[in-house]
Amino acid sequence: MNSYPEPLSVPSRLGECWSMDFMSDSSQNHRRFKTFNVIDDFNREALGIDIAVSLSAGRITRYLDRLAQYHGYPLKIRVDNGTEFTSNRFTSWAKSHGITLDY
Repeated sequence: MNSYPEPLSVPSRLGECWSMDFMSDSSQNHRRFKTFNVIDDFNREALGIDIAVSLSAGRITRYLDRLAQYHGYPLKIRVDNGTEFTSNRFTSWAKSHGITLDY
């Protein structure tokens, strides 16, 4: 059994693979918020950052549909296995657009 993680595949063109994750912070008045960050793995360009107090799977898929209007849909999306990315809504959305999910 190999105990080392496998290296990530290197995309050969734009739109082949996007990576997405969340960050959180708080404002000066201590109100918490999250950012949803999407980058293209080929050139490491930030395609978008959505900021909100709550980021549900529905909000994420709507945001990705808006990004796809400008960039097209990726072939693959790299995400962690957080509940937003493993939800039926998100996985069904990805399948309906022919996107492979890489956890």
